[in-house]
Amino acid sequence: MRLQVQTPVGNVLDCVVIKVVSEGLRGAFCLRPRHVDLVTPLVPGLLYYELAEQDRGRYLAVDRGLLVKRDDLVSVAVRNAVAGENLEDLLEVVQSRFRNLDEQEKLVRSAMARLESDFLRRFMELS
Repeated sequence: MRLQVQTPVGNVLDCVVIKVVSEGLRGAFCLRPRHVDLVTPLVPGLLYYELAEQDRGRYLAVDRGLLVKRDDLVSVAVRNAVAGENLEDLLEVVQSRFRNLDEQEKLVRSAMARLESDFLRRFMELS
């Protein structure tokens, strides 16, 4: 299988793999060659993959995104991805950077909702 990981900035990873393990909204899953085609949203976490020419697996910290598996191509599009050797460091990246962005998004959405409701209230007062 070929694994491609892309962010809005560019390609992060493009390699031949024999196994991909990640986590979607409905839990963790594993992909191997000849697996049924699949489209699933990803949650912030770790993506594990095993290269075809090595017996040791590698990890990639990924933000929210989408995984599409079609034939022998696994395409992953995420907002942010960080490769690393140390598993503990990657877990720290996921928890501090990616999940912190979710909290910031919640604050922005809350502020936007307040602005919208204030706008509508003032508009109704004009009537």
